[in-house]
Amino acid sequence: MKLLKVSILLIGSSLVFSSGALAGDPNKGKLHLQDKTIVDGKALNPGNYTVEWTGNGPTVQVTLLHGKQTVATFSAHLTEEPTPNRDDAYASAPEPDGSRRLTVIYFSGKRTGLELEQNEASRQPSMSDSR
Repeated sequence: MKLLKVSILLIGSSLVFSSGALAGDPNKGKLHLQDKTIVDGKALNPGNYTVEWTGNGPTVQVTLLHGKQTVATFSAHLTEEPTPNRDDAYASAPEPDGSRRLTVIYFSGKRTGLELEQNEASRQPSMSDSR
């Protein structure tokens, strides 16, 4: 009888702890860059990246990872979208040299967006974002 109670307790506690792991991290998302893109002054190659941020907004600190390696850290404004995003997506703006600069990141299934902060010197008055 005592073995049965211990077994039930172990199974119950493992379910409680595993549900937290399955829920996922709300401050984490994916980013797939289609083209070479400038982020935090660095040129990043196309590929898959993980986006993590700390803080609840409106300004958060963002870490961009390629695998386990941090490739960029920057500030962004956390925005609330009216409906959950259907896909992971991003917007970029053209730079004078023809490169693209990351401006916004959207996450699949979330109503969250991250608008990257840009210093005034790098802002162009007539930028057009592409999504």
